[in-house]
Amino acid sequence: MCEASGRCGGCGEAPVRRRAAPACSRPRPCVKCGDGPAAVVIRIGDAFCRACFREYFVHKFRAMLGKNRVIFPGEKVLLALSGGMASSAMLRQVQEGLSRETAKRLRFVPGLIYIDEGAVCGQSLVQREQTLTRMEALLQETGFPYYLASLEQALELPGSILRRGPGGDSEPSPSYKAAVEGFIQQQRQEEANGDGGTSPAGLGTQDGPAGGSHAHLPAAARTEELLRLFDAAETLTAKEELLQMLRSHLLLHTARTQGYTKVMTGESCTRVAIKLLTNLALGRGAFLAVDTGFVDSRHGDVTVVRPMRDYMAKEIAFYNHFFGVPTVITPPLHAKRREKTSIHRLMENFLLGLQVDFPSTISTVYRTGEKLSVAPAESNGELQRCLLCLCALDIAGEEELALEPTLVKEDTGNGAESRAAFIPLLCYSCRLTFKEMGPPATLPPYVRTEAQHRNCRALMKQQIQEFLLEDDEEEPGGS
Repeated sequence: MCEASGRCGGCGEAPVRRRAAPACSRPRPCVKCGDGPAAVVIRIGDAFCRACFREYFVHKFRAMLGKNRVIFPGEKVLLALSGGMASSAMLRQVQEGLSRETAKRLRFVPGLIYIDEGAVCGQSLVQREQTLTRMEALLQETGFPYYLASLEQALELPGSILRRGPGGDSEPSPSYKAAVEGFIQQQRQEEANGDGGTSPAGLGTQDGPAGGSHAHLPAAARTEELLRLFDAAETLTAKEELLQMLRSHLLLHTARTQGYTKVMTGESCTRVAIKLLTNLALGRGAFLAVDTGFVDSRHGDVTVVRPMRDYMAKEIAFYNHFFGVPTVITPPLHAKRREKTSIHRLMENFLLGLQVDFPSTISTVYRTGEKLSVAPAESNGELQRCLLCLCALDIAGEEELALEPTLVKEDTGNGAESRAAFIPLLCYSCRLTFKEMGPPATLPPYVRTEAQHRNCRALMKQQIQEFLLEDDEEEPGGS
């Protein structure tokens, strides 16, 4: 057995060189004020004290909203909260922006929503009740109107949720400057009438939940139906996509029924970079700008905005730690076989692993995605949009070679409940996911209802096609 002797490393190896400790380890000064010691180093050379880091964090949120000018004064905005780091930090920014001590206050009217996904994440009934109780306590402390929903409620959505609402890019939007001037004039009139103008557009505190939504679990039959839907999915990737679809549809339905025109989500820069590469691997390259951009206007009447997409996960974690932002962490989607992971988790592990050795990986992917722009949709008709994701169909016809492997050939099943009846209604990526979602009978009722509605309209249009006049035929006879 070999033993090291003297300064050598043993077995004839060269002497081990040890890095000498610095004679005096002084804390780095803040790069902004230069007075206080640095408490956090965001990037190489960006060391901030706590006060400057808070100012930097708040300014980035305000700059993101001010640069895009999407949210108008007095507009109702629904904040989608999951209890995680990013959405909790987003809520704190909105709270501080609406406080009276803020110099330039935010002018929109916020509402909060939390969706309980514990049924598909492996939580027991007791754990789900505890999570709902904690989330309701956090939402009550804000004083904003809030809504508590469960993922089981997505099974009761109407088929109209899969149709594009009025508005969007096709209609001219009012000027942001004119909206601000009108809001200021309205506030001055309220102050002159003695209202005081203490809250933007009548925003007030509300101790209880809005719309009679209390913290309670859904019926056991609904939970079993939801579990059957997820159990029918063959892969964890399909379950992840199914969970995102139900969540987005439930958010859209709540926003429409409660009168909200904007929905804020808490995707961070890290999450956006992971989502960009994941969607690219899932065949959603045509919709990257919509899925990861600041503005998502695919729904028409409700616009999704992502104000936290400029923050790294590290920045959000330090901010929540320094300033005591409460969070409620819930487990991810439950997988029975751990060795069978999803594309989402593979891409997340891949990017986070690169980020350890190459700290600019996440920001490089994010900045690359910033260069993408949304292609104008050819038509706003319902037959031109995907049944599941509501994006414009990225196909010209089933005869294309790239789409032939996605066509499902069945020997059994006829009518609207067969797989083949769903294929023409889906985009390329949703066709790949749909193949792994199990039989159509296990799909949510509102999806099957809307698919049958669209197929009936397509059949009707085909029957009367020879009696319709084309646009080119109307021009010569027009006066």
